[in-house]
Amino acid sequence: MDKAGIVIVDDHPLFRQGLRDLLRTEADLAIVGECADGSEAAGLVSSLNPDVVLMDINLPGMNGLQVTRQIKADRRRVNVVMLTAYDDAEQAIHAFRAGASAYCPKDVEPTKLIEAIRHVLRGHYVVGDQLFDREGIETWMDKGVSQINRPYVDDSQELFSPLSPREMQILQYVTRGLSNKEIAFALGISHQTVKNHMTAILHKLDVEDRTQAAVYALRHGWVRLQDSKTEVKS
Repeated sequence: MDKAGIVIVDDHPLFRQGLRDLLRTEADLAIVGECADGSEAAGLVSSLNPDVVLMDINLPGMNGLQVTRQIKADRRRVNVVMLTAYDDAEQAIHAFRAGASAYCPKDVEPTKLIEAIRHVLRGHYVVGDQLFDREGIETWMDKGVSQINRPYVDDSQELFSPLSPREMQILQYVTRGLSNKEIAFALGISHQTVKNHMTAILHKLDVEDRTQAAVYALRHGWVRLQDSKTEVKS
């Protein structure tokens, strides 16, 4: 029997060990690789071509949403199971918009995680205890967006649009307290370009100002406090 290849992406060694111990008991699943850094994850997935990636969101380097977008763009058949301690409805919508096939909190029951992995291998989508096909998950996302009160935008369909790599990079600088002028100098782009990106960021996150955008990013684990204090590479 062919085993489904699994890659684990998480920067906590103890949590990775727990996943390894769990998956090794399953005859139809095999761990083919792991890494602790979001910036390394896309290359690892490309080289190993696994069936499933167990992905944390709060990672050094790129966050899990960014990595998911990249690997789904490169290898659309890879199934991403998002495992996160930042469990809320908005985060789940962001995860599926990025290309995830399942969204599970990190305190998920081991049997439920194994079930979720097997469901995504069959082409299904999993949100907690809910199981969907492609049409079903799109309906679930649309319903979730419509139920969330978002006061600063008129078109709800534009909500939860994934941030571009440049927008996420600028958001990292914002969490460090840099002004638009300082960000422009650091990235070698014009002040107006930074302002345009900031406008897009505020619109996509439906927040009123850059402080709220920084809080949103930190609250959802998109930016790590330790990363925000170090130089962000362009």
